Amino acid sequence: MAVEVRIMGFKNCSETRRAQRFFAERRVKVHFIDLGAGSLQPGELRHFAQRLGVNELIDRGGAEFGRSGLAGRGLTEERWLAELAARPRLLRTPLCRCGAAVTVGAAPASWADWLAP
Repeated sequence: MAVEVRIMGFKNCSETRRAQRFFAERRVKVHFIDLGAGSLQPGELRHFAQRLGVNELIDRGGAEFGRSGLAGRGLTEERWLAELAARPRLLRTPLCRCGAAVTVGAAPASWADWLAP
């Protein structure tokens, strides 16, 4: 069975390019979604949040987070999901998915596990 991976991120993100390179070197079919050209589907975002937790999705060290004024605010999970959907630059990238398995950020060890027979 052929493995297919979804990578969601920004074209100019080094970690996203690292994920693309990882799978390309292993000849894995990749479906890339550029978050700079559009936003993540709400159901997809919710799937990542259910698997990893909303806090894992937030790029607290990013410039957008600093500008957002969201630091220290006690937002609910639903409110965070709405903010992340509206402002994808708040997301840690890449968001990678293979079937039900998901990762956020560079995770070559997990990616390799996805490809193991």
